[in-house]
Amino acid sequence: MKSKLPEKAYSEYDNFAFHPYNIMLMLVLAAITVLFLGLSAAFVYTRVQGGMGAVKIPWLFGFNTLILLGSSYTMVRAKKAYLNDETRVYQNCLIATIALTLLFLVMQFVAWSQLFSVNIFPETDNSAGYLYLLSGLHFAHVLAGLPFLAKFLFRSKKQMIDPVTVLVYFSDPEKRLRLRLLSIYWHFLDGLWIFLVIFLLANQIIG
Repeated sequence: MKSKLPEKAYSEYDNFAFHPYNIMLMLVLAAITVLFLGLSAAFVYTRVQGGMGAVKIPWLFGFNTLILLGSSYTMVRAKKAYLNDETRVYQNCLIATIALTLLFLVMQFVAWSQLFSVNIFPETDNSAGYLYLLSGLHFAHVLAGLPFLAKFLFRSKKQMIDPVTVLVYFSDPEKRLRLRLLSIYWHFLDGLWIFLVIFLLANQIIG
């Protein structure tokens, strides 16, 4: 008679789909999606009703897309390094993600200053107002994710001191889940920015 293999112990962190953290994140992402889709629809409706032309977006919006794509890549590498127990690579990828995020935020200010230099302000007209509103809300959501990245880096520097603490850190299922959720949020923001750039460019071409 064959003996049965011991069943793997149930872990709430491995049951990702139904974990409360995952449900909370999905609700947050759904709310953000509805918010931006609603504002995009309102922008189109306002333009059509008012017969207004579109504002030409700064070329830096395209450059910022590349920066965010780079931060997505480093997040993927950080997650892979975590799963492979690669301490130095994991920490370096977190540092790179934070650096790219800060660069994106700074360059976004530069992009807005390009609009200011040609006398396009939020109060100029509704088209300009929506452009600042959409890009500003995305800026705020990126800024909101930055402390979580910093927290991961700080904890890794503090807790990963020797081989034993490194093993404990990498074997923590809650940290693995939180990193996965943060990665999903980061990739979502990147996809959202790509949508906004394409949407604003389409309005510019049509207008």
